[in-house]
Amino acid sequence: MAEIQIKGVAKTFGAFTALHSVDMTIADQEFMVLLGASGCGKTTLLRIIAGLETASQGEVWIGGRRIDHLPPRHRGIAMVFQNYAVFPHLTVFENVAFGLRMQKLPETEVKRRVQRTAELMHIDALLGRYSGQLSGGQRQRVAVARALAMEPDVILMDEPLSNLDALLRLEMRAELKGILAESKTTTIYVTHDQVEAMSLADRIAIMHGGRILQAADPIAIYRNPAARFVGAFIGNPPMNFLPAEATPEGWTVAGELFAGPDAPGPLEFAIRPEDLRPAETGLPATVRIVEPLGPHLLVTCDVAGRALRAVLDSDLRLRPGDRIHLAPAADRVRWFDPKTDLAVTP
Repeated sequence: MAEIQIKGVAKTFGAFTALHSVDMTIADQEFMVLLGASGCGKTTLLRIIAGLETASQGEVWIGGRRIDHLPPRHRGIAMVFQNYAVFPHLTVFENVAFGLRMQKLPETEVKRRVQRTAELMHIDALLGRYSGQLSGGQRQRVAVARALAMEPDVILMDEPLSNLDALLRLEMRAELKGILAESKTTTIYVTHDQVEAMSLADRIAIMHGGRILQAADPIAIYRNPAARFVGAFIGNPPMNFLPAEATPEGWTVAGELFAGPDAPGPLEFAIRPEDLRPAETGLPATVRIVEPLGPHLLVTCDVAGRALRAVLDSDLRLRPGDRIHLAPAADRVRWFDPKTDLAVTP
C-alpha cells in the first residue's frame, strides 16, 4: 500500500511563505495532479515529498511510514523531471538499468525489469541507442521507463510533457495514465496545463498562493468550483462572472431576475461560456467579437459593461454590434461571495 498523507506541511524561504500548512491524502494507486500557475507552490510540495526540499513544518507519510526525515533514496519513490535527465553517454538500456544497478540487483533481474518496462513504454526496439539518436518524446519515454523499472511505491512527475510538441504531448497523455494504472503505482503529477490535468487525473488539487483551494475529480472541479479562482482558472475560455444584487424577488444580474441562494448580498453570478444559449429573454448582450472555431463560435459580448464570452453554434449569423439575449442553463449557474471568493450553495 502506498497511500500518501501530507500533514500540515509548510515551507518558508526567509520572509516568503511558499506553502501554508498543506493537508492532503492521496489514495494507494491514485493519479493525483497538482495544478496551478507558476509560483503557486506545487513544485515545492513535490520536492518536499521527494526529499529535495525540507519542510519548515509538517509531516509526510507513505504507506503508513513517516518519510520526511529520510534521505530521498530511502523513501520508496522515483521522480521524472521536465528536462528528461537522460544520461547522454549511456544507451537506452543502460539508462533504464542505472537505478537498478545502483541497488546492486542481480543482472538477470536488471535485464528482466528493463525489458518489461521498455515494452510497456514502447522503446524495446531502442535499447541499443544513445540519447543523441532519440527524439524528445523517446527520451521522455526512457525517463519514465527508468522510474518504472525501480518498481517504486510512488512516482513523482514534474511537468514531464511540457518540453514536447503538441502532437507528442497528446500521444503521451493518451498512454501515460494507462501505463501507470497497469504498474499499480501511486502518482503525483505537477502541471500548469489544465487540459493535461483534466485528461490524466483521478483527482486534481488546485493550488494558489501556497494553498490547496480544492481537491476533487476533474468533473467536480469543472462543474462545481469551490472558489472563484478555481472557476476562473479551469476552462478555456474560463467561467464568466457578473455582479448580482439581492432583491425581495431574487437576484438581479444585468437587469434580469434569477433565483439564487438565500444569502446576504452582493454576490457574483457565474456561468461557463458553453452553458449560454441565444433566447428571447435572458442576459442582454451586445456582440463585440465573433471568432469562428470550426464546430462553434466563440462570441465575446458586452453585458452591463462587463465582457462575457459564450460558446455558440457555428450556424448562427452574428456580427459585431448585434444585440442578443443569452439564457444560462439554470442548473449550471454558480454563485460566489466576492468578500471570501468562495462558492455559495443555493
